Amino acid sequence: MKINLNADLGESFGAWTMGEDAALLQVVGAANIACGFHAGDPLVMRRTVRTALDAGVGLGAHPSYPDLQGFGRRPMQMAPAELEAALIYQIGALAGLAAAEGGRLVHVKPHGALNNQACEDAALADTVARAVRAFDRELILLAPALSELQAAGERAGLRVAAEVFADRAYTDAATLVPRSQPGAVLHDDDAVLAHVMRMLDAGGIVSVSGKVMKTAMHSICVHGDTPGAVANARALRAALTSSGWRLTDLRATVIC
Repeated sequence: MKINLNADLGESFGAWTMGEDAALLQVVGAANIACGFHAGDPLVMRRTVRTALDAGVGLGAHPSYPDLQGFGRRPMQMAPAELEAALIYQIGALAGLAAAEGGRLVHVKPHGALNNQACEDAALADTVARAVRAFDRELILLAPALSELQAAGERAGLRVAAEVFADRAYTDAATLVPRSQPGAVLHDDDAVLAHVMRMLDAGGIVSVSGKVMKTAMHSICVHGDTPGAVANARALRAALTSSGWRLTDLRATVIC
């Protein structure tokens, strides 16, 4: 009964601050660090890497479409070669900063619209997986469970960690309920805990209608930009531990 907790971090930019990274890094085991295309800048990236390493948290690149103004949440159409190069560029930037701090990347998790589109578009998912493999085939691809992105990572021969979301509701197709719809994002501690434990007990994703879709689950995402994220993460960690789950780094959950 091993599970990993991950969070999207390093999403501040210049004088603008997003989230409570230092507090979340005391809770999670994997940090998905923005690489400058939707949030983050070189100084924020380096500080986040340093803080994560000090906390013993695994480093992951969190690349996106080039959409800084839209926070990477606007769908885009890019030629496969252009997108592949943009992803390698972002992963490489974070890998360089990690090396400067004596660390090494463990995983890659796409952000926002890129992640959402790759979950349903097999060709786009293949482009993402190809970029990760081209940079370093030893990197873990952190991909939503039961998605085209998970399947693409497996086709590419990558190690894939299947992810579920603690604070997001699911459709019957195992995709996230769009943020524009009521109830898409869970804020209350009790609701988040109930949602996660329901999935773990069922051994799969549970949709808003109650449909169960069986799947392995290696990591649970808590969003750092959600109000109450730190309290939710702490409550979730405590509940998992008390229920017999062992919180580990991402490599340990994938290997098992």
